[in-house]
Amino acid sequence: MTQTLSAPITVSAPARPTTRALLAGAAAAGPLFLGAGLMQGLTREGFDFTRNALSQLSLGDLGWIQVTVFLLTGVLVIAGAVGTHRALRDAPGGTWAPRLIGVFGVSFLLAGVFAADPGAGFPAGTPETRVASLSAHGAVHMFSGMVGYLALCAAFFVLARHFAARNRRGWAVASRVVPVVVLVGFAGSSASVLAFTAGAGLGLLWLTAVTARLLTATPPARR
Repeated sequence: MTQTLSAPITVSAPARPTTRALLAGAAAAGPLFLGAGLMQGLTREGFDFTRNALSQLSLGDLGWIQVTVFLLTGVLVIAGAVGTHRALRDAPGGTWAPRLIGVFGVSFLLAGVFAADPGAGFPAGTPETRVASLSAHGAVHMFSGMVGYLALCAAFFVLARHFAARNRRGWAVASRVVPVVVLVGFAGSSASVLAFTAGAGLGLLWLTAVTARLLTATPPARR
């Protein structure tokens, strides 16, 4: 009797996402968050961009949409942090920029889990006055956002060093100016919610810009 031996079956490990794909995720995070916020803000009853922060869209019957946007944005930013680590390996800024961007991504996950407090007429039926004191979940939401954006601003300063070392002076200068403008917007939030929204939006858009710049500088085959 003859016996036939079959060849051993080998199972290959799943392919890792490429560096370019990870960076593309971070580049998409800002437009996703801001675009979703704009569409909801224009269509949800009681929401007013001059009085309400985008975070409050997590409240009410349709709040699950903004919660999903927060979580998805966080995942994309964290993916971008991994991509930044690979793209800047052994380069100036390659240690701290990815870590700080990762902190920013985690802050979005926390903001999705811990919703902002209602107030200033939103959701519809809420008193027009601002919240006098924060709830526990509102405090976590605010604190995580504050830490996240401080980390993002620090990441931009670190990336400015990277761009300067590569003789990308325009990118280096902008990466130093943008975080200052973001912080000025946050400082003006007590007088105008729009200042806060503009500062937060600028931070997200500059993250899109710098990660897109790193993406274009990364060879297609690099992992």
